[in-house]
Amino acid sequence: MDKNYFVHESSYIDNDVVIGDGTKIWHFSHIMSNSVIGEKCNIGQNVVISPGVKIGDGVKIQNNVSVYTGVICEDYVFLGPSCVFTNVVNPRSFIERKSEYKETIIGKGASIGANVTIVCGHNIGKYALVGAGAVVTKHIPDYALVVGNPASIMGYVCECGEKLNFKDEHATCEACGKKYSKDREKVECID
Repeated sequence: MDKNYFVHESSYIDNDVVIGDGTKIWHFSHIMSNSVIGEKCNIGQNVVISPGVKIGDGVKIQNNVSVYTGVICEDYVFLGPSCVFTNVVNPRSFIERKSEYKETIIGKGASIGANVTIVCGHNIGKYALVGAGAVVTKHIPDYALVVGNPASIMGYVCECGEKLNFKDEHATCEACGKKYSKDREKVECID
């Protein structure tokens, strides 16, 4: 059967993996069994996709990222270089805790910066932007801009990634013109 995706000769793909058309998997990566990678994804160098992981369409995973069992990346997610996921809250090398893996969902269009650490069981909202080096220890709302350790909300961003300036609970993106409403920490595109 002809494959409609690219895998560099130094990478390894286990059995029972689904890879979408147009996806590229670069040097020294390992895609493990029962994982699903969508169409037109770009998987960088030295990336590990653990068993059962689901990656949506158009996802970009930069170099040196391990996406562990329990992680789901929706469509058009960006994972920056060397960002880190966990999947067990209290790991011990001498205790197997595979039955305790926590699910982490990265929402559609979200961007995770370089060297971010995401503690398992905390979801990242759609189109959220997590600044480089942040440590995520709680759920991040849609469109939130978060930075720091622990990550805290510094503002909100448009789907195009530009910072929004809310006035009277409404904002219009200066770059693309999309309109948003805000109620406490809940932001919605009303365009």
